[in-house]
Order: sequence, then structure tokens, then C-alpha cells
Amino acid sequence: MSSNTAAQIENTAHTEPEPLSLFSKDGHLMKPSWKDSIHQQRGELAHLLREPLSQLAERCAPVWGDCDALDAVLTDHFASIPHCTTLYCVGMNGTQICNNVGPAGIVPGHVGGDRSQRPYMQEAVPIWGFLLSNAYIGQNGHRPTLTALQVVCRDSLAVGYLGAAFDLRDLPVTAALYEEPGDWRQVKGDPAIRRTVFQQSRVESPLDGNLEAALSILEELLTERGVFQCQIHFSSSLATIWTLDDPLRYRILDHETLSDPDICLIYPSHPYPSDATIAPGEISRILNTLQALRLTDPTIYLRMASINIFNGMVSLTFSCDGSHYMPHDEFLAKDISFWF
Repeated sequence: MSSNTAAQIENTAHTEPEPLSLFSKDGHLMKPSWKDSIHQQRGELAHLLREPLSQLAERCAPVWGDCDALDAVLTDHFASIPHCTTLYCVGMNGTQICNNVGPAGIVPGHVGGDRSQRPYMQEAVPIWGFLLSNAYIGQNGHRPTLTALQVVCRDSLAVGYLGAAFDLRDLPVTAALYEEPGDWRQVKGDPAIRRTVFQQSRVESPLDGNLEAALSILEELLTERGVFQCQIHFSSSLATIWTLDDPLRYRILDHETLSDPDICLIYPSHPYPSDATIAPGEISRILNTLQALRLTDPTIYLRMASINIFNGMVSLTFSCDGSHYMPHDEFLAKDISFWF
């Protein structure tokens, strides 16, 4: 670790971080974001690991500086650190002072190794002496990894760190999977495309020439035939669909397929899901608006769109390569003049 480690420890807040609140200022329960889920997961992992690492650090302190003795302590107590892949000890400068110890025992050849530039050694260690690092890509396995560091003290002075590495594959997942946010998001695309957008004009695709009929087929599939998500590639004249009966596989409907209403015979009738966010009567309104966004302006026009009846979201990618992710009700509230 860098030479200012002691200062990093001293300048860190003297209390452990408070858990994130899932309530807004007005008292309403907020949906957890992906950052909230990570915070909860890290908190539970820290709670699981802190005490056993602290106890092991106390066992290392009396033999600190004796490589063979440290190897023996880490080997004898390796099983006390749940889900661990590697244990080691480093001095305050980040130099390793013993070998690596893994599930199979001592892994020689690591004494004197410089860990000072590793990602976890660049993080500030809290005053309470335990750090659970941010995840990083491991140097050897090239897999997502995180490291826990526990300060080792002797005679009330910090002399180094006990390090424990964890492969994310081995760690339990206890936090609930976050929900995709339902707010409107705009994402800029390729700058090269944006710079030349006014130098181009929409070229009619085969789908454009039969767009009304193709969208009627998609409406039937979405409302009556168990399709819950579709992506419409206007410029490529195809659509990709996912069905409730086979949700892990997508199917591609090309221009010829989207010109033949008989395709609906292949997909059995399916009751419209009661837990869908988009009402069946709103599907046609969404598709009609997509058609207008595709055909109204020759320069700024829709290239791709998607609908997911459970997320309740509509995504739009325009000729300028800008993308929008919008709640369907907000999308329907905008008239065509808003976009152009």
C-alpha cells in the first residue's frame, strides 16, 4: 500500500457507514436501484467476513515478520474465512511478507511480491481497520474479484494487513435483484452519425412499404398470441419477438413474414397477462405512433423501437443514433410535434 496509508486510515470517518434508506424524503418506498442492491450485498458480505478476519489478524500479530510462522497460521485457519480463495499478509508498504495460502495449502513464490499498485491497495482503509474492496478484474484468473483487508496491530501499532481474496463466483448472492427504473432516459449514440445526420435522408425499406399491415400483425401477436416483447428494426425490415411460452429464445420475423398474416396461426392464442403494465388497448396506439415517427420526417426518423408489456417501456432509436427509454404512458402523451 502507498506510504500515506496511515493518513488514509486516520482521515476516514470514525463511524461505520449507515445503510442506504429506501424511503424518499416524503416517506414513500422507493424501488431499489442497482447501486442500492450492490450496497446491500456488500454490507452483508462485510458482516459475514469482518469478525473471522479480525480474529485471524489477532493470531497473525504475535508472529508478524516470520514468514514460516505466518504461513502456518494462515494454513491452520484458512477454513475459518468463508468463501475465501487466497490468504496472505503484506506490510504497510504493500510488500508481501508470506506466501499465498489457498484451499490446497501453501502456494510458494509470492514472498516479496509488490501488491502496492493493486486496486484494493489504492482504497482508503476505514478507521475500524476493515476494508471490503470494490470488485475488480483479477490479475491471474481475469475474473471479477474482490479483496478484504484487515489491519494487523501489534503493541497498538498497525504493522500491516491480512489480505483475503474472493472470486465473485464463490460468494452468495443475498440482495434482491433490482428493478429496471421506469423513468425516461435519453442516451446519446455514435458522434460520427450525429455529425452527418442532416446529410442523409431515409431510404424506404421493404417494411416501410407495408408498414401498416406489418404493425397490425405485431399488434395481434402482442395482444392475442403471447408475445410480450418485440423489437422492430425498421431499416432492416425485421422484428425480433419473445413469447411467454418460450421466453428464453427469440424469433426473427423478416419482411416476408411480416407481410403474411398467416404467421399468426403458428402462435397459439394466449390470454393477455393480467400483470402486464401496458394495457392491450394501448398497443395499437403505441404502434401507430411508431409508424408516424418512422415516416413523418425524411431526416430525423425512427430506425428501431421496442415494446415490453411488463416493463411498460418503449425504446426508440432515431437516425441521429440517439436513443430514448420511456414509460409507455409518457410516450403516448407526447404528440408528433414534440419529436420534430
